[in-house]
Amino acid sequence: MSRITAMRAQLSALSPLSVEITDESHLHAGHAGAFAGGGHYLLHIVSSEFTGKSTIARHRMIYSALGEMMKHEIHALNIQANTPEEI
Repeated sequence: MSRITAMRAQLSALSPLSVEITDESHLHAGHAGAFAGGGHYLLHIVSSEFTGKSTIARHRMIYSALGEMMKHEIHALNIQANTPEEI
């Protein structure tokens, strides 16, 4: 299973209406995280679960859903987390 497929599976816990994940690892070749094997990703996610939550709370929800992946497979994650009303 690819990392992006695994990320999608983990993020399904947030009942997203849409999830777009872009692997930007190639833009960071030579970076310390690249040497360790962790990828750099851009995440656009829309979920009603984010309603009434601050940006920090939304990010924590995402980190929690991704769990162990945040320790090894993901070195950097650029997050855009919105509710359906915000798009």
